Amino acid sequence: MYLTGRQAEILDLAKAEGRVLVEELAQRFSVTPQTIRKDLNDLCDARVLNRIHGGAIFPSGKENVKYDARRQIAATEKQAIGRAAAALIPDNASLFINIGTTTEAVGEALLDHRELMVITNNINVANRLRVFPSIEVVIAGGVVRGSDGGIVGEAAVDFIRQFKVDFAVIGASAIDHDGALLDFDYREVKVAQAIIANARHVILVSDSTKFERTAPVRIGHISQVQTFITDRCIVENVRKICSEQGVKLVETEE
Repeated sequence: MYLTGRQAEILDLAKAEGRVLVEELAQRFSVTPQTIRKDLNDLCDARVLNRIHGGAIFPSGKENVKYDARRQIAATEKQAIGRAAAALIPDNASLFINIGTTTEAVGEALLDHRELMVITNNINVANRLRVFPSIEVVIAGGVVRGSDGGIVGEAAVDFIRQFKVDFAVIGASAIDHDGALLDFDYREVKVAQAIIANARHVILVSDSTKFERTAPVRIGHISQVQTFITDRCIVENVRKICSEQGVKLVETEE
């Protein structure tokens, strides 16, 4: 595919930031939204970007988008998802919170809870919650990923297996249309699998852009969770699986 200068720059922005939006691009390039939509359609037809509502995302298949960029993708939606997940967790509960920017939004929404025990392999969650005396924070040992503060590896898996908790809050880098939950780092996936196996109620939190992405490592299947919270479930087959498997589907933008 031949790319115009503007299209090449749009692609570079999507690679760097993970997502581009029509209105922001129109302002950046001083063109109409219709012109940007045509550029995005051309890039998506060439399979170098994937369309989402209001823009497009870079479809990382082997390597995840950088952490700072992931934090900006669907930030408002993640905050709403975080609040919805926190509302399901009562005071005096024990829970796992694993790696991810959406799970971090759940941690932020838990700050007014009382007498929680939070076990996490996410340094960002631990650092945010540790100053609240009503929340006991237990952090896993293992290899710390410099890219996002996630703790991974066999030591983290062994640590998680020592517990049996009330709730687990997990994320995924991608959700396949057959319900498979996917990620990029097999070491992180092993920790996530241990978390799922050692919680009584698993809450999957994921914004709708994850339906548009792919990743190479399988965490498990959406049928293994009890609750799935998203802004919008845009894949009807996933909605059907949730209904058939008794997974409670919560959409924050209903």
